[in-house]
Amino acid sequence: MHVIGAGFGRTGTMSLKVALERLGLGPCYHMREAIRAPGHKALWLDAAQGAPVEWDRVFDGYASTVDWPACHFWRELTAVYPEARVVLTVRDPEPWYRSTRETIYVLSTWVARVAAPFFPTARGMAAMTRAVIWDGTFGGRFEDRDHALAVFRDHVEEVRAAVPHDRLLVYDVKEGWEPLCRFLGVPVPDEPFPHVNDRDHQKGKIRRARVLVGALGAASALAALTGAALWRRTRA
Repeated sequence: MHVIGAGFGRTGTMSLKVALERLGLGPCYHMREAIRAPGHKALWLDAAQGAPVEWDRVFDGYASTVDWPACHFWRELTAVYPEARVVLTVRDPEPWYRSTRETIYVLSTWVARVAAPFFPTARGMAAMTRAVIWDGTFGGRFEDRDHALAVFRDHVEEVRAAVPHDRLLVYDVKEGWEPLCRFLGVPVPDEPFPHVNDRDHQKGKIRRARVLVGALGAASALAALTGAALWRRTRA
């Protein structure tokens, strides 16, 4: 483990993931990996509930990590991997809250309410994100704007206070390659810094997911009605 991302989601963590991988510090673990990797949702759910974690097992094959769920455990990770550098991604708190509420919070709550009945993966995702993020990080009060902003600001200050200055980069991805590469001691690539997964992109994903699950729900309802009609015919 070379780099630990301590910043909350929606602070440019996906752009940082891509950047680290282009710098040769990947694969980089991200919420996407937590959702896709077999058994990982359960591992993070257990961790959020206080179970001991074999971190080398979680990060087997990865050279860096950013975003939730790992950033919730930044204290544990900085202790387990004392040689790893820490990158704390930051942004202005007000736009961060709006972006988070309009994207991953909407998606997470919608998955729990609508998609989970159809997909076991969605049920695992909903349980994990609730335990790690909405309850674990925000104490079940993310919709309380002032509380969520206070949690965000407190998190930044706690990381600043706990991680030695020479091990920590407080970083806005808008700053581009130079401060990141200088901190990591690697050359600056001859290409634009990646900027991915913005709010409009996230909203598009949410719309597509709603259409897909809506179609599946309609198909399920139609199948149920058809099955019921056939059952009545057989009983007639």
